[in-house]
Amino acid sequence: MEQIQLSESFAKINKYKRSAHSVGISMWHFEWCTKYRYKMMRKEEYCALMNGCIRNVAFKNKIKILVLEVLPEHVHCEVETEFSMAPSMAIQILKGGSSYLFFRKVPNARLRYPRGHFWSRGKFGASVGFVQKEVVEAYIRNQREHHGLTSWGNRTLP
Repeated sequence: MEQIQLSESFAKINKYKRSAHSVGISMWHFEWCTKYRYKMMRKEEYCALMNGCIRNVAFKNKIKILVLEVLPEHVHCEVETEFSMAPSMAIQILKGGSSYLFFRKVPNARLRYPRGHFWSRGKFGASVGFVQKEVVEAYIRNQREHHGLTSWGNRTLP
């Protein structure tokens, strides 16, 4: 029995990232909204585009997206960052980079946001450990159902 517990503990230890002077993992649950809660990703094509923009920015900045759900007016994601990256920096990179790419692909969005502020100033972030990982992933994956949305963003009728 003790050997099983040790092997499970050892498996979790092996999941930690190692660098020259640190060992650890930094997993976060982030959430942010469009400015004024406008439903900018109501169309399936805009939803897919924003999904791609966020993933592109994350890849370029060594932020690993574990789970991502883009809803009509907000985004939920679970990310893994480098141990040296602050969570505020990670969310700043994701929000700023994704809005920049989105405006480049959809210039008409500037009609709604002439100053180029796609996302609201607010944000949510919470650290996630190995124990909570499955709970957070299930929460993010069930957001469409929680908000009563179909796959492309329209509300389902009761």
